[in-house]
Amino acid sequence: MKNFVQLRFTKAASIILLSILGSSSLFAQGLDLENTESRAGYSIGVNIGLNLASQGILGDDVNNAALMQGIRDAIEDSIQLSDEEIIAALEQYSLLMEQRAQEQLADMAIAGESFLNENAMQPGVVTTSSGLQYLVLEEGPNANAPMPLATDEVEVHYHGTMIDGSVFDSSVDRGEPISFPLDGVIPGWTEGLQLMKVGDKYRFFIPSELAYGAAGAGPIPPYSTLIFDVELLGIN
Repeated sequence: MKNFVQLRFTKAASIILLSILGSSSLFAQGLDLENTESRAGYSIGVNIGLNLASQGILGDDVNNAALMQGIRDAIEDSIQLSDEEIIAALEQYSLLMEQRAQEQLADMAIAGESFLNENAMQPGVVTTSSGLQYLVLEEGPNANAPMPLATDEVEVHYHGTMIDGSVFDSSVDRGEPISFPLDGVIPGWTEGLQLMKVGDKYRFFIPSELAYGAAGAGPIPPYSTLIFDVELLGIN
């Protein structure tokens, strides 16, 4: 129940579920949700629907009317396909989803590469031999301030976004700078911060191979090009 409570009932999910339930005879007749049994059944159904929607299972790739009929048939023990046919259908669907996922990853990589190619032409943007791009946003007041080595621990403020501008992490938004060993972060940060003096503020454009690559990380999808505004506050 705790996991269910934590699920987000998004607008998209609600539209999908309403479109499915709209064709249900139970929905057309109206549900009595004033008793424990009805509330439990409804809540289980919503939980299932939310999980299906969050996994991207509902939508254009699945006939929603057939999905609802399959649920009814399973409950009523009147399944219309053999076990072998069901397994084959699920395997075909799995292959289709894997193909779609690979296409999306390829699109992500192409979008990142295209962005970096165009960004390299912008005034002030410097591209290093590794492919890292940076832009000096603000130079610190002390021209003789120290620069970190890869073996140092640094303190920074940062604001991280995808190339579409969506924020995935920000110490600035949290109001709490962070400290970390410079050799313990993504290669783009390890390289980029060594270009900075204490007090400087740079914007890094980090290709996926210098970030999280094919694995991704948390809210960051695989093959994502990342943008960070980083202020070097100190070397510990």
